[in-house]
Amino acid sequence: MDEQSVGRDAVMSLREITRETVRQICRLSDTLSPEQRKMVAPNAVSIAEAYFEKRAWFRAVYADEVPVGFVMLYDDPESDYIYLWRFMIAGPHQRKGYGRRALERVFEHALLRPNVRAIKASYVPIEGGAGPFYRKLGFEPTGEMDGDEVVIRLALR
Repeated sequence: MDEQSVGRDAVMSLREITRETVRQICRLSDTLSPEQRKMVAPNAVSIAEAYFEKRAWFRAVYADEVPVGFVMLYDDPESDYIYLWRFMIAGPHQRKGYGRRALERVFEHALLRPNVRAIKASYVPIEGGAGPFYRKLGFEPTGEMDGDEVVIRLALR
């Protein structure tokens, strides 16, 4: 199945990245606009960082059998929230509802942990940034900043 045949009704899943898929997942970063590349680290950098952080959990985002994005969480078992560390949907697959549906899979994953009450994330507050996307999902600003990024929170329970 090629990426042109993936429709809005595709089944979304989060899958482990393997030796066979890692290059394809890394190349998804190349499809972002220059503006978007300023807002999220390349997938290759994120994957490398994950191997040095024991609390990192990362997956490729698939629409049916086509890889369309990447997600990485910081999951501290002592915390009552999970941090959405990295999230991207490849350029050709944006505005199809995949981002929202992929994050729904992330929320389902987070709810498997009984002590997790929320998801936190952050975004760069610039025109064309992810702020409106996260607000539509119900995230709210916490009043905190992480460097130049706005910290947001979504209650899960």
